[in-house]
Amino acid sequence: MHDLQFADGMLARLRASGGERYDPRGYLFLLAAIEYLQDKLDKRRHVSGAELAWACRDLAHARFGLLARVVLECWGIRSTADFGVMVFTMVEAGLLSAQPGDRAEDFAGVYEFVLALDETYAWSWRPE
Repeated sequence: MHDLQFADGMLARLRASGGERYDPRGYLFLLAAIEYLQDKLDKRRHVSGAELAWACRDLAHARFGLLARVVLECWGIRSTADFGVMVFTMVEAGLLSAQPGDRAEDFAGVYEFVLALDETYAWSWRPE
């Protein structure tokens, strides 16, 4: 299946589950963050809400640099609680699975966006 066909199908399922609150690119970013985190683990496993929230921060820094918070906010993502809402919208749409005891609230308050996305950005530019 072509990537765009997959994305269209996924987004249609999200819309049917009430997922129009966030820009579709935010959901694709969240899936990328799950893979980003799994690639860093010794073996694939279930991850906690906090682990995924931190992976979202790290991937946003890697992809968007100092604009990480701005990009996420343009997609409607303004706090770590938004990641939880998005994950459980994807669970309801059948795109992700959750373990018993997992809750959207597990993502709430993991970090403050301005502090984690703006103030902790590690500069990697080096003058020639």
